[in-house]
Amino acid sequence: MKQSGEGRSIGFIGVGNLGQGMALNLLEHEWQVTVYDTQVERLTALADAGADIAAEPLDLARCGIICLAVPDDDAVTALLLGTEGLLPKLSADQHVIIHSTILPATAKNLAAECEAAGVGFLDAPVSGGAGRARTGDLTLMVGGSADVLEQVRPLLDDMASSVLHLGAPGSGSATKLANQLMMFAALAGTHEALRLTAAYGVPDNKVLEAVKSSTGDTWVARNWGFFDDVAADYNRLGTPVRQRPWSKDLWEVTMAARSAGVEVPFAALLAQLLPEVVEQHADATASEHPMKGNTDE
Repeated sequence: MKQSGEGRSIGFIGVGNLGQGMALNLLEHEWQVTVYDTQVERLTALADAGADIAAEPLDLARCGIICLAVPDDDAVTALLLGTEGLLPKLSADQHVIIHSTILPATAKNLAAECEAAGVGFLDAPVSGGAGRARTGDLTLMVGGSADVLEQVRPLLDDMASSVLHLGAPGSGSATKLANQLMMFAALAGTHEALRLTAAYGVPDNKVLEAVKSSTGDTWVARNWGFFDDVAADYNRLGTPVRQRPWSKDLWEVTMAARSAGVEVPFAALLAQLLPEVVEQHADATASEHPMKGNTDE
């Protein structure tokens, strides 16, 4: 059942690679969306689609639900708990949803702060890419209270084709980091595998076709070129490499593991090696295909 009135008022902070598509999709589902981003040039498409533009984050304090899709833990924490943070301005009938990939410990801390203020909280990182964000076909990995989830369920159902409640605050973030580790392990392996087959004169497309019906099949191989397009989009948006998921998320995996007392030596190796591999391959692809770049992920 759809919400009405203030319950359909959404504040959306962060309209980069994923956030822009998510916000545009919500506008098409007739949510009242107010957006904010530090890079004002990102807001043009949202304004053209009917979104209200906030001059500062505190302008979103009037919204019933506030969604954050910003780069990292520091940005999320500053927006909610900083000297000009939103949380002190919110009331018990409002909700905060974190779509950013953050540390489970950060999610737990923010959940506790929101609970103390009587504000609903979910960590709900997303997977699927900007194309699926635009069509409301994401996967949402949700941590937090089941009651809060049900209160914002109409919104999440418009964002995603799969909304998975994984447990207490932090569980969504932990699961997203697990997804990233599995995906980037496959990505690193595929890059090495294709270097091997190239040395023996086998074209990449033939290797990838062979793998589709074999035991080495992965999402990464079936969507080869996806991360070249994502890197091109990040280049267009001016996103620093350290904030791109093949860098930031892998380091967060190692940090979360250390906090939990879990050994992840493979993740630590990937965090050091994979970012350069992804960036170099994307640059080479862009040089070979200069018309590629404005991509929906």
